[in-house]
Amino acid sequence: MSDSFDLVVIGAGSGGVRAARIAATYGARVAIVEEYRVGGTCVIRGCVPKKLFVYASRYKDLFEIAPSFGWDVGTPSFDWATLVANKDKEIARLEAAYVAGLEKPGAEIIRDRATVTGPHSVKLQKSGRELTAGTILVATGAHPFIPDIPGKELAITSNEAFHLEQLPHSILIEGGGFISVEFATIFSGLGVNTTIVYRGDKLLRGFDEDLRTGLEAGLEARGVKIIHQTNVLGLRQTGDDVTVSFSDGIDAPFGAVMFATGRSPNTSGLGLEAVGVELEEDGAIAVDEYSQSSVPSIYAVGDVTNRAQLTPIAIREGHAFADTVFGDRPTAVDHSLIGEAVFSEPEVGTVGLSEHDAATHGDIDVYVTRFRPMINTLSLKSDRMMMKLITRADGGEVLGVHVLGPGAAEIIQMAAIPMGMKATKADFDRAIAMHPTAAEELVTFKKPSYVYRAGVKQP
Repeated sequence: MSDSFDLVVIGAGSGGVRAARIAATYGARVAIVEEYRVGGTCVIRGCVPKKLFVYASRYKDLFEIAPSFGWDVGTPSFDWATLVANKDKEIARLEAAYVAGLEKPGAEIIRDRATVTGPHSVKLQKSGRELTAGTILVATGAHPFIPDIPGKELAITSNEAFHLEQLPHSILIEGGGFISVEFATIFSGLGVNTTIVYRGDKLLRGFDEDLRTGLEAGLEARGVKIIHQTNVLGLRQTGDDVTVSFSDGIDAPFGAVMFATGRSPNTSGLGLEAVGVELEEDGAIAVDEYSQSSVPSIYAVGDVTNRAQLTPIAIREGHAFADTVFGDRPTAVDHSLIGEAVFSEPEVGTVGLSEHDAATHGDIDVYVTRFRPMINTLSLKSDRMMMKLITRADGGEVLGVHVLGPGAAEIIQMAAIPMGMKATKADFDRAIAMHPTAAEELVTFKKPSYVYRAGVKQP
């Protein structure tokens, strides 16, 4: 077995797998080293199992409105163990598919932990094997950040949430981002008394204000309690519960506590600094537009660079790296227009500038509509869907599209295409509305709800 490769990839997550597979199809001799499971955070303990759990949690809403459509569903019951087991089967299937995708073009998968020992050398910790490589790609991802507080070992993160033996009777989730609101949706939908505590004044910092407001209202309507401008100072075991000490002086017990306070790049213990790789203050690998580090033979893609911690970005960066280094096609990934989906209830989809940010880019027009989703009109549910279109003044280029409600992510994925082509309001208007759909609202706005001129909001 040769220990010499054209490329050694450290980390078999979304970015590393794509880079290894494409490089191998270009004829490179590739080894990919992974100490856990092939597929990375997204497949094993992130996007995929999260979305499956979200689907499970949404049945509660469907059962509630089923009688309005004539269905008698009796008294629904839920079995956590069944969901976890079926999720595990699907993850195993996906992992096998990832393995096959690597092996087919000839990449060698090595189950070990790797450290970088030089610009062209990697050591495997379990076997002691030394690998040499023309190029090294670090794609080790990130891990949940855990605040350094007393009793922190009593809490879980998103990693452990997928493998709980049983659901807690109640849970406190600290954090105000994607992971917090998505798991709040999951747990509350599965019958867990759920509370979010967040140091800020509103969830989803950086998102459009109407999305933030609508999301909080929707979560609270489903029974999620939200505590703002408060931190967790410490945890202690009290019987079967975990008692939380809050910064406002209150102590309260919960069946479980989960930290969803961000993710930190996995660079510790890789030997990067010793070989001259520059790291950012947060530990992320500093790279240029082609994902090249300060050491010319060492590259990095995905969450370990902390450019945008999203799976599609890691995949795109991995592919671009392979095209650049092994395909003789220098390719830089454009990070300027990235759509985002939050699989909460209500669901959030957004692409482009928020209203606040767009107003700093010149005169803009804002189109907003709110309505009851059609699926709820026969029931007593009063949830509201929101759609917002932001354009340059007088029907100019579309700068932002924001959707809150059923199918938001699917709608935004399609809206991102014309936005990437710099479509105008007139381009949207040319699309014939598909009725009855929610998305037709984006192509039937007649006049702005309000405008900004010289940075000032006007009716």
